[in-house]
Parts: sequence; C-alpha cells; structure tokens
Amino acid sequence: MTDKLVVALLFGGRSSEHSISCATAAGVLAAIDRARYDVIPIGITADGAFTLQPDDAARFALNTEELPTVEDNATRVHWPENASSHELTVTEGGVTRSLGRVDIVFPILHGPWGEDGTVQGMLELVDLPYVGSGVLASSLGMDKHFTKSVLQQAGIPVAPWRTVTAYEWRTDPDAVRAAAAELGLPSFVKPARAGSSVGVSKVKEAADLDAAIEIAFAEDDRILIESGLVGREVEIAVLGGRPGEATRASVAGEIVISGRDFYDFAAKYLDAPGIDLVCPADLNAEELATMQALATTAFDAIGGEGLARVDFFLTADGFVVNELNTMPGFTPISMFPRCWQESGLSYPALIDELISVALARA
Repeated sequence: MTDKLVVALLFGGRSSEHSISCATAAGVLAAIDRARYDVIPIGITADGAFTLQPDDAARFALNTEELPTVEDNATRVHWPENASSHELTVTEGGVTRSLGRVDIVFPILHGPWGEDGTVQGMLELVDLPYVGSGVLASSLGMDKHFTKSVLQQAGIPVAPWRTVTAYEWRTDPDAVRAAAAELGLPSFVKPARAGSSVGVSKVKEAADLDAAIEIAFAEDDRILIESGLVGREVEIAVLGGRPGEATRASVAGEIVISGRDFYDFAAKYLDAPGIDLVCPADLNAEELATMQALATTAFDAIGGEGLARVDFFLTADGFVVNELNTMPGFTPISMFPRCWQESGLSYPALIDELISVALARA
C-alpha cells in the first residue's frame, strides 16, 4: 500500500473574501478522502500571518450569524528554505518542529493576495506543486479589465465596459460620468480585482453613480463600469486536463433572481432571500454545447489550469461572458461543485481530480 499524499490546505488571507475562503476550507476538510490524503490546514490571518490551524471542518463552517475567520493562535508556518526540500516547519511556543514533506498545496484563497497570482508565485519559487491556475492566468482571471481584454481578443462576447482609475475619478469626474452615460442604464460598477460581489453596485439612476463608484474604489484603485445586460444568468464549471488532454466543461447552472437587484454577497453567502440556484439549467442541447465551447475557449484563452467557473448572460443575441473565476466558491453548495455533481462527479471525487490533475501537470 502506498503512502498517503500530504496536502497543505491554504485558506483565509488578507482579502475581503477571507471568510468565504474559510468556508471553502470547511467543505474540503469535511469531504477530502482521509484514506488517500493527510491534510495540513494552514490558515492565513487577516493581516497575512501563516498559522497552523486545527483540522476541524466545523471550526470554519459558514455561519450566517458569525462568519468564520482564521484566528492568530501564535503559531507560524514556514515554507521550504529551498526548492528541493518541500518540507514545512512550524514554530509554536518558541519551538520549531517539522510538519514533514508536502506533496501538493491546495490554495483555496479568494481575492487579492491569493487568487491573483501572488501565492502562486511564492509556491513556484519553492517548487511546490499546487492546485489551480499559474501566475499569469491567476492574475488575468482576478483582474476584470484584463480578462475582458483577452476574451475580446479571442472573439468571445463580453459586456461593454469602461475602466476607471482612482486618478481619473479624482481629476476629471465629469468625463467618467459621461463615459458611464454612454454605457446606459442600468449599469454595474465593480472593483477590477475583487470577487464574491464585494464592492459591486447596480446603478439604476444616474444620481446613484457617484456613490457606487466610491463603494467600488473602497476595494480597489481601478474599477469597471459595465453596461447592464438583459438576460438569464447562467454559469458553467470548467476543469483543466492533464498534459495532452482537453479542457472539460460541466452542465450549466442558472441563478434565478426574483426579489433582489442582483446576485450580491448577501444572497451568495448569508442566505438572503430572492435567489434560486437551479442546476442543471433549462437549456436545449445546442445552447448547452455553445456555452460549453465558449467556456473552454475562455479558460484556454487566459491559459487556465485546474479549475474555473465561467459566468454568462444569455441575452436575446446569444451568450455573453460576464466573468471568469479561477478559484470559484468551492463550498459543497457552491455552483462550481454543484455543476460537476450534476455532471456525475461527486464533491470528494472532484477534490481527487483537482489534486490528480495538478500533480500530473507539475
């Protein structure tokens, strides 16, 4: 019998999506096959300290009354000192001990300082294999402006947009307002580099634009103003293949909005009413095939690896890609695993597949 693989599960982090990453960790800790893997839970505190956390799914489960966080327990996890050791150590109570050799890192981090290529770059420096996209694709996928630019170049329809810097807004706000007016109403104002709908506003009246811009700038120094599209909100999950294998796409899911302006943070994670997640979505065979082809093309266009969720609007003129998420929500009830479950791949099997693909590509 072969030894079990050692997986360093990396979660938490400095971004505004810290708690969502913790909830994702809870899902993985509960579902990962303990007969195949030993897990080292490494939580990153809100101020960036790498800590050794308890292997306890319940500790990090999503609670709408109190969102989970990584508490600073005074431990400090240290990454390998060179590219050949793959050994982690931890300091606790003034004593440093080995955590052993790590086979792969599973960085289930959302937002800046984790999903954006920064942690991926750190892992590359010490030659640790990891799940998910590399530095470039992670950076592209995190930045909505550059994602749209690359997808547009690849011939994939995206919503019209205008990117605005903090400098532009401060020095010439009238020009920004004029550009927003050209995009029409309703529109969406978003931080360029944030997820889980943090900092996103739907603008239905011109008088609401300034406030929406300020909310977005609280998250990033670049924001996007996008034309609001009329259509069904549908999503598809993507898995990268092993070397020489094609990218795969799941069945589609749909976000049905009945009592909210859009699929915001509260609806995604705090069980707010007015949203239904339907999977599989009611699409005919031709629509699903078109959507799957666009999703895999988008994933390949940014150089994606591992996994992604591609979000669409199905408008009267066809599919339009809204966003591409290289580390999507991964709680057991999130759309990414749910789409794969409906495609025949269970949550534990999905974790296995992601680890297997990452090791094959390492």
